[in-house]
Amino acid sequence: TIDLMDNYTIYFGHVLSNSFYPVLQRAIGVGSAFEGWSPREQDVMYRVLIPMTPPQGHSFHLELESAEERPVRNFRVRVQLECTCTREQQGDNMLCFLHHPEEELRGNQDPSLLDTLCTGSYLDVEKTARWFYQLVRAIWPALPQAHNWHLTLLPSTRSCQVKVSNSRESFRIEMLFGVRRDDSDIFVSSQPREAFTPSTTWPETYDVAEMEFFKHISRQALPDSLHLKCLQLFSRVQLGFGFSTYTVKTIAMHLLNTVPMSRWCRRYFLQRLEDINVNLRCCLEEKSLNHFIIGNKRLPQEISLPLDIASAEPPNLFHHLAWHPDSHSQAMSEYQDL
Repeated sequence: TIDLMDNYTIYFGHVLSNSFYPVLQRAIGVGSAFEGWSPREQDVMYRVLIPMTPPQGHSFHLELESAEERPVRNFRVRVQLECTCTREQQGDNMLCFLHHPEEELRGNQDPSLLDTLCTGSYLDVEKTARWFYQLVRAIWPALPQAHNWHLTLLPSTRSCQVKVSNSRESFRIEMLFGVRRDDSDIFVSSQPREAFTPSTTWPETYDVAEMEFFKHISRQALPDSLHLKCLQLFSRVQLGFGFSTYTVKTIAMHLLNTVPMSRWCRRYFLQRLEDINVNLRCCLEEKSLNHFIIGNKRLPQEISLPLDIASAEPPNLFHHLAWHPDSHSQAMSEYQDL
């Protein structure tokens, strides 16, 4: 998947070099498949996040849509035209979108990003996805993988989903688009968080920061460490119950951040599984599970967070259990079954 995305990135650079579409950076593998613990090995989706930066003559500005309680915070990406008259004076062929007449711009230059992938002044996820599908389809025949693999485009409105297959195997890949917050490991992304997400809404995502945490742990782990097997086994066992894999992952990340890596080797395997089990029960009883990234003062230093996330109070992923007694009773019942 990474080889394929790296080849795509090279061609994205060639095709888009003088355009006014978003500049596409190297894809970042995120989620359980890249972290190494996918609970559904036979039905895995390889998810990548493709960072986007503004094209020449444009800038991106992230605007918080509302101050609703984390962890679901939605942003909009406002696109603003920037003066490029200086570049024009230096011999650049680009005309300034702000200071040239519209008639001259229409006759001599491609339309701005505001006129292609935006709704009003805001970058539109669904328009971006449609444009990206066309790009992926057009570039595919030029890639080395096209000689031995077949590309199938799968339906999606907020990402680009494909299946790459040959006579022996197949892979499903989801390409999400994101804009980085400052220089941090936090992005706003095209991945929806609700049943209906407006096309100009970009939810905040912590996937890259979590991936960086797993990389940090892998550098600390001993050769016989089974921390990923613990997470994979427990998340697979609880499939079909009411607990999300993200709940299990969050509990495991908290444990990985506190239990020394020397205690994750084979001889402690059952003990670590029991730790995950006990922590899940305690969190359910207390109706409280802190988000792992937001407000966590014990994160490794190499994980970069915006100040508002680093200093925030960690949101409670189980807040709904405190507000809805029936949901709490059902969760406790399902835990007993588990």
